[in-house]
Amino acid sequence: RSSPDVFESRMEKRNEVKKQPVGYSNQGEFIRCMEEKARPAEGLGTKTSKGGFTKDKTLDSILNVEMVKEKSAEEIKQIWNQYFSAKDTVYAVIPAEKFDLIWKRAQKCPSFLYALPRKEGYEFFVGQWSGTELHFTSLINVQTQGETAPSQLVLYHYPELQKEKGIVLMTAEMDSKFLMVREAQCLANQVQLFYATDRSETYELVETFNHRSSEFKYMSVIAELEQSGLGRELRPGQVSDKS
Repeated sequence: RSSPDVFESRMEKRNEVKKQPVGYSNQGEFIRCMEEKARPAEGLGTKTSKGGFTKDKTLDSILNVEMVKEKSAEEIKQIWNQYFSAKDTVYAVIPAEKFDLIWKRAQKCPSFLYALPRKEGYEFFVGQWSGTELHFTSLINVQTQGETAPSQLVLYHYPELQKEKGIVLMTAEMDSKFLMVREAQCLANQVQLFYATDRSETYELVETFNHRSSEFKYMSVIAELEQSGLGRELRPGQVSDKS
């Protein structure tokens, strides 16, 4: 009552915050956050939460590798897809050449920012490679917990059959309290969108994020995602079949 102008100013700022999309982060704040955090192999996003993640998850723990070596790549693909189709998770069989490209780029650029469509705006996730595992954690977790932020999704890539069969097997574990399967699938699809792309402009976003963070514009990630069509099924009113 004593300062009506100050009160109105505060209410305006409060309304602006309410209008900001989920996962919103001022560009300056975001850059500071990323610059303050080192990116070692065991850095951001590589600490798993208590959501039942498996430590050192090997291919042998899933598949009898010696037995499938006698089978063709197509037969292994069918076995892999059939096994995981009954499970509530993300999985894929990646051609060796495509994984080669992803892997080479991951060595140079181990981190990236991914956008997940929400009812209002987008929620951002930081993806961090640790060996052949790709750990995801939400940007809000990184901002509040730093390097102790737990993983909410881990993609496991298995290159054991890459040379002999020409395929790399992939599966995942996720914290179901934070992500549904179709949301995790959207993040997994974005790995190929940004790391396996033939468009130099798309991969340049990954390079910029890793090596020229002050130039990085997270709205460019949203633009690429919108253009690709990935994540449309996550929008309200749009239903998709489970992959």
